[in-house]
Amino acid sequence: MASGVAAKRMKRIGLFGGSFDPIHLGHLLMAEAAREELELDRLFFIPAAQSPFKPESKPSPPAERIRLLRLALAGKDWCEVDPQEVDRGGVSFTIATLKDYKRRFPEAQLFYLIGADHVPQLPKWRDANELAKLAEFVAVPRPGEAQPAFPNPFRGRALAGFPFGVSSSQIRSRVKAGLPIVHLVPAAVAEAIRNNRLYL
Repeated sequence: MASGVAAKRMKRIGLFGGSFDPIHLGHLLMAEAAREELELDRLFFIPAAQSPFKPESKPSPPAERIRLLRLALAGKDWCEVDPQEVDRGGVSFTIATLKDYKRRFPEAQLFYLIGADHVPQLPKWRDANELAKLAEFVAVPRPGEAQPAFPNPFRGRALAGFPFGVSSSQIRSRVKAGLPIVHLVPAAVAEAIRNNRLYL
């Protein structure tokens, strides 16, 4: 976590939640676009323990996903992994995470990155009205998708970004089928997936 001195200087913080199962180049391009377009001081990747919207889908073990995240982010001193949701366990609710950041960085402006396809569902998120007050939501559309309209009471914007038409589920399917994932994930992540026989 950021030191107390560094924390005082952080005025614009990006939060990027998701299962990251596994992290891929689309995630990294989204992070880079957010850093540039939002002029972020720091971006935190926050892997979820369990999505409330996918109760039937059990993600890979947190330790594996966090290890791949750290491999992918090596050398990027402007971002870091925050394991608080997997440490809490159970179903991950964004409201608990945003409250924690607001407590730790009361002066900072918080930006929460979200896939454009999730934008219409925001009013269904736990404590949606309070959630909308804690952060500005930022969407990155996939290639060919329209810019999302944010439902009330959410404040939001879309990044121009680098739309990238790949998903973690596609990568898992390719690994299982024995197909290459080169150019879809960082080289270190591809090597770790291969060496540890993940997603087979």
